[in-house]
Amino acid sequence: MSNNKMIRVLLVDDHTVARNGVRLMLSEAQDIEVKYEAESAEEAIRLVREHEFDVALLDIALPGKNGLDLLKLLHIEHPKLAVLILSMYSEEVYALRALKLGAAGYLTKSNPAATMVAAVRKAAAGGKYISPSLVEKLADMLGNESRMPHETLSDRELEILKLIAAGESLVKIGLTLHLSPKTITTYRTRILEKLDLSTNAELARYARANGLLM
Repeated sequence: MSNNKMIRVLLVDDHTVARNGVRLMLSEAQDIEVKYEAESAEEAIRLVREHEFDVALLDIALPGKNGLDLLKLLHIEHPKLAVLILSMYSEEVYALRALKLGAAGYLTKSNPAATMVAAVRKAAAGGKYISPSLVEKLADMLGNESRMPHETLSDRELEILKLIAAGESLVKIGLTLHLSPKTITTYRTRILEKLDLSTNAELARYARANGLLM
């Protein structure tokens, strides 16, 4: 990317305060412009269809379709758009999933402005931003085939696990994800089987012990 061309960014987060913070951090770079902001996956898809962007910054915890769902859609519809995941969740929880789905990198909301700016520039240039700590994790994985039980869960199962562990009722989870309580119950049964657990309390303990809850 030439030095005189602005990097056009789409910022997707349902929290105004979080968007303001990210916009402020990126404003330190004269070559980066947050062109539009979206509060949901649906709004983001509409904006991407109507405008040109170089980089999309997506939060994972969005209403309706989550950030990983949106990443999949954008990768299919706009394969040339660089997508960075920006999340409050640690790298252990979602980074590898995001990279496998085609993300150009994974940032946590605790990253400093300089890191965020560098990641956006690298993504816009066609590269991938991978933190030194994540590089180490990837190297460890290559040398060790064993996986944590929750790494066998699908993206949707992991999402439901976190909601159950946070104390949400199955009915409320169904409303949040636009799924029936019966479907959520089926997911819960499958999650318990995969993790070899029996109760919601055990799920909560497992989630806390493995950094799946904030």
